[in-house]
Amino acid sequence: MNEAGRLKVVLDISIALSAEKDRNKLLNMIISKSMEITNCDAGTLYILDGENLRFRIMKTLSQNVDRGGDGEPIDIPPVKMTKTNICAYAAINKEVMNIPDVYDTDRFDFTGPKNYDAMTGYHTGSMMAVPLVDADSRVVGVLQLINALDGDGNIIPFDDENEEIVMALSSQAAIAISNMRYRDELQEQMWSFTEAMAAAIDERTPYNASHTRNVAKYCGLVADHINELHARGLEEESFSINRKEQLVMGALLHDIGKLVIPLSVMNKASRLGGRETEIKARLQSYALKAKIALLEGRLTSDEYAKTATSINDAIEVMEAVNTAGFVNDELKERLDAVINLGITDEGKSGAILQDNEGDKAADGRMEPFFTEEEKECLRIVKGTLTEKERKIMESHVEITDRILSKVHFNSYFMDSPKWAAEHHECLNGRGYPNHKTADELATDARIIAVADICDALLATDRPYKKPIPKEKAFDILKDMANNGNIDGKIVEYLYDCIDC
Repeated sequence: MNEAGRLKVVLDISIALSAEKDRNKLLNMIISKSMEITNCDAGTLYILDGENLRFRIMKTLSQNVDRGGDGEPIDIPPVKMTKTNICAYAAINKEVMNIPDVYDTDRFDFTGPKNYDAMTGYHTGSMMAVPLVDADSRVVGVLQLINALDGDGNIIPFDDENEEIVMALSSQAAIAISNMRYRDELQEQMWSFTEAMAAAIDERTPYNASHTRNVAKYCGLVADHINELHARGLEEESFSINRKEQLVMGALLHDIGKLVIPLSVMNKASRLGGRETEIKARLQSYALKAKIALLEGRLTSDEYAKTATSINDAIEVMEAVNTAGFVNDELKERLDAVINLGITDEGKSGAILQDNEGDKAADGRMEPFFTEEEKECLRIVKGTLTEKERKIMESHVEITDRILSKVHFNSYFMDSPKWAAEHHECLNGRGYPNHKTADELATDARIIAVADICDALLATDRPYKKPIPKEKAFDILKDMANNGNIDGKIVEYLYDCIDC
């Protein structure tokens, strides 16, 4: 091959190296193309790992040796960075070492190659060690080429042209390796950030202890299931490694906004949010006031009995409503009968009437059984949150979006923040915060949404509900799908691969 032809090969290889994103393919290309353009029989690629050169790929054409190309580790001790070893010397001095015949020099310790020859019948002749030096003058590895061959297959030394062309190729290879290493480091940083955020979310409250990781696990399972169906021709979509990683990262970050939600809302286990003891004590003090009024003759026996009954009813209803998952019509009627009651200074109970001067009764100023805020809590039909508290809780999605918008996600994870911020959107447009519809929601965001709801239903650590069996949970999910809220196909996929 003439000089022009060699330069074109180097250019073509350089372009291919810069475009390759797969680590194993990149390293294979470096050693294979180097062996090809120098017409040599064997080669070894070392990667600098700390203070050692680690064997990464070994190839010997004449003996059909091809190890490490698919990423499996090579069980050979690493090369220590001593100047007696030709590859270590090349790395330390950033210098190409070209030895015409390893058996005709005492410059380096070639005990290893000679022992290999004795065991295998191979003959190591010429050898060239080329340091891989990146654009920042950092050594990332060493390329070792063995036994240059002439047109008849005879071993010859590596000539100057071979040395120059491999040097040109090695610099491009080093840059490609460094760029891939930078990419890997960036991805590792993103994962470490994500793991830290997920841990912070889950550790903030015992009621969220495993939710984030469960959602991520469910998303990964669905992605794998879809890939299995795709391989069988039953699903059009599939998940590449990159897409699955983006999905899992989005799942891990979907609740990051809960970091700023008040724990009083996050941990609200009952409608009254822990105030029931205070309220009961207040009502019991009213009962005592009525008893004193009776003893002092300010109340008749009938008036006292009415007051005591009203107070007892209020306490019973409060306790029943506070712990009920759903307020039925009967309980609602009982609540309506006591919620606007109060007690006068004289110890009489009765309904609080509204006039222009405020809360009054016909017979004087009254102290209410329940404050307006407490009434609002008791009137919650489902769940434990008031409308105001619910809006605060729902705001975590917008907060998630704002937080993630301030984080730079590289191209590898560019879709993760979007999918994370869409996990409360519904296919029918009734979700929040942006009321997106099916056409606007990717499969990935739909998966996070289903996984999020599923774990909430199955969770054993939620303050406002008891865990429910898998079958009942998926009945609820199917109903939500039938109502157009979530993706029914994804519900089926999750059902198939989840084990409860």
